[in-house]
Amino acid sequence: MRSTTRHRKTAALLVTAGLMFAGVACSDDSGDDKADAGSPTGPAAPGANASGGGASGAKKVSITVNCKPPRTAEVDRKQWEEDVDTFQKANPNIKIESKDSFPCSDPTTFEAKLSGNQMEDLFYVNYTNVQTVLARGGAADLSSYMTKIVADKELRPDLVKYFQDPSGKTFGVPRTNYSMGLVYNRALFTKAGLDPNKPPATWDEVRAAAKKITDSGGGAVGYADYSASNQGGWHFTAELYSRGGTAVSPDGKTGTVDSPQGKAVLQTLHDMRWTDNSMGSKQLLTINDVQQMMGSGRLGMYLAAPDNIPTIVNEFGGKMADLSLAPMPEGKGTLAGGDGYMFNKNCTPEQIEAGLKWLDFLALTPGKGLNDWARGKKDKEPVGLPEPAIWTGAAAKSNTDLKAQNATLPVENYQTFTVATVPAVAEPPQGQQIYSVLDGVVSSVLTKKDADIDKLIGDANSKITQLLSK
Repeated sequence: MRSTTRHRKTAALLVTAGLMFAGVACSDDSGDDKADAGSPTGPAAPGANASGGGASGAKKVSITVNCKPPRTAEVDRKQWEEDVDTFQKANPNIKIESKDSFPCSDPTTFEAKLSGNQMEDLFYVNYTNVQTVLARGGAADLSSYMTKIVADKELRPDLVKYFQDPSGKTFGVPRTNYSMGLVYNRALFTKAGLDPNKPPATWDEVRAAAKKITDSGGGAVGYADYSASNQGGWHFTAELYSRGGTAVSPDGKTGTVDSPQGKAVLQTLHDMRWTDNSMGSKQLLTINDVQQMMGSGRLGMYLAAPDNIPTIVNEFGGKMADLSLAPMPEGKGTLAGGDGYMFNKNCTPEQIEAGLKWLDFLALTPGKGLNDWARGKKDKEPVGLPEPAIWTGAAAKSNTDLKAQNATLPVENYQTFTVATVPAVAEPPQGQQIYSVLDGVVSSVLTKKDADIDKLIGDANSKITQLLSK
């Protein structure tokens, strides 16, 4: 569960040289979106033969691609069009037909398009929707391509796994990722006598730091959490994962929140709220409330993904230099998500190869396409956040170095988050329904001093199991 007003960005993917492309559009798309202008028939750009697009006599292939940024996102749309033009000049036998319906995985239309086989040839999908696509048999099997791609591009195996079925076949390519961490106010840490370069690493340390921040005066709140609009259940799940707990059983049939880890999450919240008074008196908060508190300089800590930081600054008046990001306390897991692309099941091998070349340029190579950080700096975008981080090894280092060279943000404030290795854990199946159940548990603990934690978590577990059985 996560929302953002920005069109998500990432980088590019290198496929075998010398590919010959042929075929017709692999999905039945009757949309009237105008194809992007480019150079589909002009002379190959320098290096085109090396990248497989400029071989003499190669047949042409056209692919439809959704998730072009909307007109309201002027910079993102301009960059997309620049990328399409650059790619088509280098690969004159491939035509990219961009579709700009947005949001591109709108739940009100996504399943209808999927059921009616109206998906574009290359279509955007959130991690949480991948299994729905697989259950409908709506995506092409990319397994024969992905072994080489994952190795060559040094993609993180845990992110690729989101696009795999139980047998290990791969049906998609990750484009971006996010994971949650601890956003904190460096100025309030300093005022409370805490070292802003040594953020809390355990929940006990979070509790102690929150009390010190509150006790330092000035109306500061040490720690805040969501407890309304399903967001309390979402954050409960994130905190559960950080302690090594799970929300559902491996087979997805049984709730598992009634555990020592689940009870510990609630007990810590209860103690900070009622014993330490470090969470303030106002509860039933949502993300906007908490971001506003952080922006005003009155909040010490809360859980969030990295892209909350520009929002706090741009929309709520926060000071960029005051904001830091640390890994999840305990570090046994972080609730993670992201997005990527899958291919329509009717695509030909030639169209898949063409689409993979486009993703190579667009989303999987540091310094290119969506990860062109020099261009981002020139276009006055926030550069330097620790995510997306979809690579390992040399590719990860290259991306980090390029961001640092072009940073418009204080990257040193995110260093502990950047270097940490915390296992990414996906949102549970039927996540929104589960979050709704857990929302009531969290809100009860934060609004009722005598809340019965054992009963609350036990009842919630039973409700989750009932949900999963339907």
